[in-house]
Amino acid sequence: MTDNLSFDAPFEQFNAWLAEAAKTEINDPNAMTLATVNADGMPNARIVLLKGHGQDGFRFFTNYNSAKGQELLGSGKAALVFHWKTLERQVRVQGMIERLSAEDSDAYYQSRPRGSRIGAWASDQSKPLPGGVATLHAAVAEQEQAFEGVENPPRPPHWGGFLLRPLEIEFWQAGEFRIHERHRWTRETIDTTQGWSGGPLWP
Repeated sequence: MTDNLSFDAPFEQFNAWLAEAAKTEINDPNAMTLATVNADGMPNARIVLLKGHGQDGFRFFTNYNSAKGQELLGSGKAALVFHWKTLERQVRVQGMIERLSAEDSDAYYQSRPRGSRIGAWASDQSKPLPGGVATLHAAVAEQEQAFEGVENPPRPPHWGGFLLRPLEIEFWQAGEFRIHERHRWTRETIDTTQGWSGGPLWP
């Protein structure tokens, strides 16, 4: 067994693990699986990038009209999984979803490369693409022309950020012969003033 799970609070633990992953993972230590569910109860999952976190929760950005955007807005709930293979660790998160403020979304949008900002205007994400990639390139070219000479294109109204406010965070550390360490933290509400309770789980 290890002493990796000795912290007293889940966000302190997450910060420590993410910092270690940043040193060992070849690509995107902030990559996470985002799991959602649609109106019919069908689950869905995809990889997105964590773009900020703190005591309030975990932040990421997407097209609000995409499949994941609509599922997030529809259910108001989601789950995340971080997997750092080189460290043999994972973190699972469940919680409630809310949209970030326009100010927060604007700030992150303006930090992106200009090409990515144009792409957010061009892509009708998750919708069928008649004509394939040629249609996509044409849509990008159209938006490039529309914003020609504009140094900082505004954020599209259909694009922005989400915050997952966690109700449960579980840490998993691989052990020899499947003697893994698992520790789960839970709280009853998303109120950041409420404390967490937790304890170890059978692997």
